[in-house]
Amino acid sequence: MAAPTPPSRPAGRTDHLLVVDDEPTVRELLRTALRYAGFDVDAAATGREALDLAALRTPDLVLLDVMLPDMDGFEVIRRLRAQPRSPRPGRGGDVPVLFVTAREDRRDRLHGLRLGGDDYVTKPFDLEELIARIHAVLRRTRGETPARLTVGDLHLEPDSHHVTRAGRTVRLSPTEFRLLHFLVANAGRTMTKSQILDSVWEYDFGGDPSIVDTYISYLRRKVDPADADGPRLIHTVRGVGYVVREPRP
Repeated sequence: MAAPTPPSRPAGRTDHLLVVDDEPTVRELLRTALRYAGFDVDAAATGREALDLAALRTPDLVLLDVMLPDMDGFEVIRRLRAQPRSPRPGRGGDVPVLFVTAREDRRDRLHGLRLGGDDYVTKPFDLEELIARIHAVLRRTRGETPARLTVGDLHLEPDSHHVTRAGRTVRLSPTEFRLLHFLVANAGRTMTKSQILDSVWEYDFGGDPSIVDTYISYLRRKVDPADADGPRLIHTVRGVGYVVREPRP
C-alpha cells in the first residue's frame, strides 16, 4: 500500500500519538505511517507499557488494540479513564482513544464505545481512512468544527445546521442533517451502512439497517431532486454503501 500524502499541519504543532498493539508488524506499520503523516509517535506492545508511557507523557490520542498479552484493551481504557480529568480537553482521563482491532463483533464495538472509546476501526484497515479518522477524533474532542463544509454547490454549516444547494435553502430533519453531515465530512469516501449507523445513530440503533436506505432516499429528494438541473451528489456504491462526491467533469 502506498504511503499516504502528508497533510498540511499548523506551524509549530505536532500531535503526539500512542500506538498500542502486540503485533510487531502492525505496530511498526502504524509507527512509520503516522510519523510520515506528521505525527509524533510512541508505541507499546502491552497494556502495562501503554499505561506507563501515557503516565510519563500524556498522548493527544491513543490507538488501542483490544487483544493484548497482559490485559485487554477494554481494561486499558478503564484505567486511562480512571485517571484525574484535566482542565485541558483531551488530556488526562479524557485522552481520546481509537480502537484498532481484529475483533469486529458488534458487541465488542459497542462495549469499547460505552467504556469511553471515541472510534472503533477493524483490521485490516485502510491507512488513509485511519489517518482521516484520527484527525476527525482530534477535531471533535477539541471542538474544532469547520464553519462550513462544501461539496460542489452544496454548502453545509455545522453550527447553524443551515444547508443550501445552488443557493437554495434545504430544510432537513435532525437525523437527515446528521446523515448529510457525516457523508459530506467524508466526501469522496464510500461509507458502509455499518459505519453510517454507528456514526449517525450513535452506536445504539438495534433495528433494520434498511433505515439507512430510507433516509438516503429522503435526502435525495431534498438535496438531489429529480427536477433539479445540477448533477447528483449522493451516489450508491452497490453492495458497499454510499458516497457524496464532487460532480465529475
